[in-house]
Amino acid sequence: MTGIIAKGLLIPFLGTALGSTLVFFMKKELDVRIQKMLSGFAAGVMVAASVWSLLIPSMDMVSDRGKLAFVPAAIGFCFGMVFLLILDKVIPHMHLDETEEGPKSKLQKTTMMVLAVTLHNIPEGMAVGILYAGWASGFAQISEAGALSLALGIAIQNFPEGAIISMPLHSKGLSKSRACLYGILSGIVEPIAGVLTIILSSMIMSVLPYFLSFAAGAMIFVVIEELVPEMAEGEHSNLGTVMFMFGFVLMMILDVALG
Repeated sequence: MTGIIAKGLLIPFLGTALGSTLVFFMKKELDVRIQKMLSGFAAGVMVAASVWSLLIPSMDMVSDRGKLAFVPAAIGFCFGMVFLLILDKVIPHMHLDETEEGPKSKLQKTTMMVLAVTLHNIPEGMAVGILYAGWASGFAQISEAGALSLALGIAIQNFPEGAIISMPLHSKGLSKSRACLYGILSGIVEPIAGVLTIILSSMIMSVLPYFLSFAAGAMIFVVIEELVPEMAEGEHSNLGTVMFMFGFVLMMILDVALG
């Protein structure tokens, strides 16, 4: 079981690492149409994962409450969004769509961009860790296949995100190898967050429905704050919308087929 969980926690990180390597094979700057398509696809995957892999299991686990089964999901979801909102204000970072020049040095901008991605990856790592912790504890509403589907969905979402990070870093003057390294490092927080969540699982299990929805709220915050503005602003926004559809449907299929 330990080996299965370890592999599951590493799958999203692998998606980020592989996406970061695209900097070696593509032009110095990522085409705006491709960036909108990647952002839209990632947003679709994250929204579907939040609904099918986190919110629905959260309500299923307290189905005995009848019409009040929504309470843990609603409370956890709100707390997840508020938590990310606080981190977004407290931790200095650049939003992914910020390209304007300012007084900050190249090093500061690079650090802020990496912090932004690290911030986004925390709830994703938590979500995978929570599902694997729930499966290991024997909750009938959470299966190994369901946890794997979430890990695969986040890995798919992380692949374009890795490119979205490494390519701009290279365009700002970093070498391809350093830009790739920063992109890969930004994903390390995911398995770390997953491991910490599992370690704390003994305290989490009694309130697991709240933590599942907490992770969902945090992921939706990332979609609204970063990915949707990136895909919707300016020209070619329809490309982002279409890719959102494909990402959402793909994650839905993965979750239902594997879960």
